[in-house]
Amino acid sequence: MAENKEEDVNLGANKYRETQPLGTAAQTENKDYIEPPPAPLFEPGELSSWSFYRAGIAEFMATFLFLYITILTVMGLKRSDSLCSSVGIQGVAWAFGGMIFALVYCTAGISGGHINPAVTFGLFLARKLSLTRAVFYMVMQCLGAICGAGVVKGFMKGPYQRLGGGANVVNPGYTKGDGLGAEIIGTFVLVYTVFSATDAKRNARDSHVPILAPLPIGFAVFLVHLATIPITGTGINPARSLGAAIIFNKKQAWDDHWIFWVGPFIGAALAAVYHQIIIRAIPFKSKA
Repeated sequence: MAENKEEDVNLGANKYRETQPLGTAAQTENKDYIEPPPAPLFEPGELSSWSFYRAGIAEFMATFLFLYITILTVMGLKRSDSLCSSVGIQGVAWAFGGMIFALVYCTAGISGGHINPAVTFGLFLARKLSLTRAVFYMVMQCLGAICGAGVVKGFMKGPYQRLGGGANVVNPGYTKGDGLGAEIIGTFVLVYTVFSATDAKRNARDSHVPILAPLPIGFAVFLVHLATIPITGTGINPARSLGAAIIFNKKQAWDDHWIFWVGPFIGAALAAVYHQIIIRAIPFKSKA
């Protein structure tokens, strides 16, 4: 019992290094920066650690709450007679960005506060976490999203199906290529912001600039939603798109669904490559 308690306290119950938890790893007392070693592809010890499963549960709950609040906001907008009598598109964007800010703040020390398979994928490509943890996070995020959308449908049985269920689709007037491009660029903005906001080197180099990681990440989500809600309803999060599509479960949601996986994963990969090679120049540093 004593050992379990000690493990539970260490770094938000993260006995096994999973990389830089959002908003925590960048805030170090030591200003002399040392590049952390890449995470192993597979870390068997994680599977026997309570901290590993605790992190997955945190990702599940965060994604559940994210879908619950955001889809309810979308449904409230669509039920209104006009945008002026509801929160409007800006309000929907604030709901998504604000929830990401709050949830990353709450879960950063436990799981890293990913709440998005695209973010997890980008961090995995940068060797910030193991494949084991990345796959586990993605599964828990998707399950949380499905449950969150399901609760919303339980509250609004009739209107939910009639109003689209918050599912992402390419809107009329735009092509599938437009939708794919919007998802790629939007996710690039998000994941690039995640890398920059959680970069431990920034604290060592720019210690005079205070960084609260959840704030720029939430603000990036807000801005991307403002730009792309008219195009795709804004996915940039495969779990969010999957949860809404499964619960809504109509043809129009599934016709375009591939866009909301392919686009975010491409965007996340590009952001990881750009940050690691261009911004950090890690592959080109001398070993001396």
